[in-house]
Amino acid sequence: MKRILIINGHPQKDSFCNSLSTAYEKSAKKSGNEVVLLNLYELDFDLNLQFGYSKQKANAPDIQFAQEKIKWAQHIVIVHPVWWGSVPALLKGFFDTALLPGFAFKYRENSVFWDKLLIGRSARIIYTTDTPIWIYRYFFNSPSVNQVKKRTLGFCGIDPVKVTAIGPVRKSKMDFRVKWIEKVEQLGKNAA
Repeated sequence: MKRILIINGHPQKDSFCNSLSTAYEKSAKKSGNEVVLLNLYELDFDLNLQFGYSKQKANAPDIQFAQEKIKWAQHIVIVHPVWWGSVPALLKGFFDTALLPGFAFKYRENSVFWDKLLIGRSARIIYTTDTPIWIYRYFFNSPSVNQVKKRTLGFCGIDPVKVTAIGPVRKSKMDFRVKWIEKVEQLGKNAA
């Protein structure tokens, strides 16, 4: 059994990403895992890291709670739509605000290298896109996957990171969505 944190990065409650997050949560719990679902649209925090990393202000209570759950988790699932080849501003702001130096990574003095402070965790990215997956992968080189898998999670030491791509979602029929919800339930059942 695993401790699983699901981060739903879609800013709308009535989204397909919300349905996917809930499906994973229910299935993972049913399989005996400890699961926490963070719907970012429910959290109260400032998206803008006003001073960058040069000056840190106190974290909002919701970000402190999220950081506790990131430390607690053995497996992190991030569900998000792809907008303009990237993640929504809400998810990007969450990464900026929660994955701070000293928490998720630590720069080494007089070095270009850093310490990865979230080693020992695995992850899965589940993303939806309106672009056909083969076009997103081969013509655009999956920019959101590179951003989240390599430049964010990998930078902090989270490995391995598996990816589930769902698309095209725009104009998709209900049977397409039901099929994907069932596939995500299977991922939750296997805590993968």
